[in-house]
Amino acid sequence: TATRPGSVDKVYAERVQERLQGVGSKLSVFNAGQGSNTTHNARQRFQKDVLQHKPRIIVMQFGINDSAVDVWKNPPASQPRVSLTDFRENLAAMITLATKQQAKVILMTTNPLRWTPKLKELYGKPPYQPEQQDGMDAPVLAAYNEVIRELAKEHDLPLVDVHNAYSKYAEVHEISIDELLLDGMHPNDTGHELLTELLVPVIRDQLR
Repeated sequence: TATRPGSVDKVYAERVQERLQGVGSKLSVFNAGQGSNTTHNARQRFQKDVLQHKPRIIVMQFGINDSAVDVWKNPPASQPRVSLTDFRENLAAMITLATKQQAKVILMTTNPLRWTPKLKELYGKPPYQPEQQDGMDAPVLAAYNEVIRELAKEHDLPLVDVHNAYSKYAEVHEISIDELLLDGMHPNDTGHELLTELLVPVIRDQLR
């Protein structure tokens, strides 16, 4: 979500802004994303960095940082940075605060993760499975994405299932998911463009 100068040309927030302007919308996009943030960090700064702007729509996409088990630390971590229970609670609290302010919330699952040599060096230990193609994704992150899907149903919110969309896109275009990622973890420009194509119609629908 956060801008990545020198790594990608434009993140999806910038692309969404351009796409909306291209259809005559006067809606402006404010990107409150910060690198490495979890839902715990976001909840602490939600009022100051998001709600004070009185947004009509809030797009929330979390999970990768929350679910990370820092097995590279000494001693190695054995639990995610933010537990699944706290992840649910943090997201639910932000959804409640947003709706109280009459902001419409759109939830997004994360993009998939794929191994790179550097990620294997850092994270190639249990609970991760370096011998499996999705071994950085399925063991922990999958449960966090499922929580996002459940919260969308519980709160009757639109869901952009990025995780599934990446897999479908790769299958249709006969490419690997790696080709949508910058470093096995963050979207590259093609990945951000896909995010934009998924998100813009949902935003426009919420404005009607």
